Amino acid sequence: MKVQFPDILRPFLGKLLWRKNSSSKVIYITFDDGPVPEVTPLVLDLLDEYQIKATFFCVGENVTKHPELYDEVLRRGHKTGNHTFNHLKGVKVSTGDYVENVQKAAKTIDSNLFRPPYGRINFRQKRALRNKYQIVMWDLLTRDYNKNLSPETIMQSIRRFTRNGSLVVFHDSIKAERNMLAVLPLAIEYWNSKGYRFEVL
Repeated sequence: MKVQFPDILRPFLGKLLWRKNSSSKVIYITFDDGPVPEVTPLVLDLLDEYQIKATFFCVGENVTKHPELYDEVLRRGHKTGNHTFNHLKGVKVSTGDYVENVQKAAKTIDSNLFRPPYGRINFRQKRALRNKYQIVMWDLLTRDYNKNLSPETIMQSIRRFTRNGSLVVFHDSIKAERNMLAVLPLAIEYWNSKGYRFEVL
């Protein structure tokens, strides 16, 4: 999966949000796949330390298991989005099943933001969801879930590809925990040094 999808190809994929405020030094930090009690509280504490708000794209099944943790994300001033109920890969299921899964997640995730897991969603699924949701992709994928990557390798990508308005994807998941917790403070300090500010979607 590419760290940054080529700009020239993005218009051909329909009305998806890849980047915002390209004229301003703003970064949008996002997290996918939580909330999980082993990782999400550590992320929340780290964000509090830097006084940063982020956007969490939550898996409905995790919210159902840990509703108090989802409430804590909101209580601390962060925003949330829908990431399906079972972390579905859109190309693997029918449009009807996909939309039903998103609706199931929506019972516990009150948001008009939706990010397709793996970034995989087909045209019919987009058409079925676009009237209710802003479908959010990314400008910079950290690939923190890849255990073959070191924190320094990930930071090299962050330094190379960060730009005004970047939507940056981390993961508050057990799989990404080691890299994410090592990289996140380094990335925040780098962005601070370059004069970026942080906003939620």
